[in-house]
Amino acid sequence: MSERILIVDDEPDLVELLEYNLRQSGYTVTTARDGASAFAEVRRQPPDLILLDLMLPDVSGTEVCRRLKKDASTEGIPVLMITARSEEIDRVVGFELGADDYITKPFSPREVVLRVQAVLRRARPRHESSEDRMVFGTLEIDVPRHRVLVDDEEVPLTALEFKLLYDLASRRGRVQSRDALLERVWGYAPGIETRTVDTHVKRLREKLGSARDTIETVRGVGYRMRDA
Repeated sequence: MSERILIVDDEPDLVELLEYNLRQSGYTVTTARDGASAFAEVRRQPPDLILLDLMLPDVSGTEVCRRLKKDASTEGIPVLMITARSEEIDRVVGFELGADDYITKPFSPREVVLRVQAVLRRARPRHESSEDRMVFGTLEIDVPRHRVLVDDEEVPLTALEFKLLYDLASRRGRVQSRDALLERVWGYAPGIETRTVDTHVKRLREKLGSARDTIETVRGVGYRMRDA
């Protein structure tokens, strides 16, 4: 059975283009033109991924994402946001609400298909290390429980933020390029131009608070978890 993609957008031409390319790639596609019909479609048959436009005629895409991620029955559905906006604040808000990725118009249908494939591949994260507990000064990562503590206080992370932190931590002391992180954490092919890594690292550091410097920037290369 093919994976189901729900497209939530009120632009008929764009929906038709995306629907055609996704069907050609083997996906089952359903559509909704506004937030209300999107919720109805999710209740009728939950999709494997939602392509969500931020500008909808009834409620905003960010509000749709917030409600989906707040509901235990839908919080696990990956969300790929689509919008004409390109400001960093919009990306940060989307990621903070739990969106899995963010793509701005104009874009190529092929890029959307590749991103959909990548998000679906990482929907069930796999760990490469058997290390159950990692400690970096005041930062502690409890791998089996997907918990992160700083100064013995739990830090709430999204599933994607945890996966990024774990990836860096499991390769402590070694520089990881943006391309390598995109490939392992996001499932993208190398060479795709995106600021996704930088945006997520910035937000992750903010959440880590006093342990923010555990993640080092290696200028012109990428990021490294301090081996200390």
